[in-house]
Amino acid sequence: MNDSDVNAGQAAQSKRADARRNKETLLDAAAAVFVTSGVEAPVRDIAAEAGVGLGTIYRHFPTRADLIIAVYRHQVDACAEAGPALLASSATPHAALGQWINLFVDFLVTKHGLAAVLQSDNAGFDTLHAYFLDRLVPVCTQLLDAAAESGEIRSDLQAYELMRGVGNLCIGADTDPRYDARRLVELLIAGLRRPH
Repeated sequence: MNDSDVNAGQAAQSKRADARRNKETLLDAAAAVFVTSGVEAPVRDIAAEAGVGLGTIYRHFPTRADLIIAVYRHQVDACAEAGPALLASSATPHAALGQWINLFVDFLVTKHGLAAVLQSDNAGFDTLHAYFLDRLVPVCTQLLDAAAESGEIRSDLQAYELMRGVGNLCIGADTDPRYDARRLVELLIAGLRRPH
């Protein structure tokens, strides 16, 4: 293998990394536009937010459904990846759990705009709920187990049960300005603590 082969390999790797970053920027922009304007927002608004042309969006995501599915998966992945990072960087496992649940609440509240679309007949949407559970339940389990092992919280709570409860507390948060789901979720997480 000569230097030009190595350089070509590095250039290809760099190009793939750039393409991945560009796609992530696009998905972050789409998520931001969906939050403020809903999933029916014009694609040109997403392009403007991402700083790309319409062609770039359509090249990656030929249909609106493709874009919605990709945004949803991207947000699920970001939430899943945050769990272990928070566990490693937080003062205590309970603090990590609280921070992760805040991210989960953000995801749930912003995802409500996607809810109606996800109920549609598009076959691609059918697998998203399973993806959501497959990616997030193990992360929540890891956080709960760590907090239970440290003696900070009771150990009889299942991740799915907690996530479902948090999800139920988030219903209506985007339509009623008098309702503060985050405050109630904080009370729920505080209530997991073992009495001293």
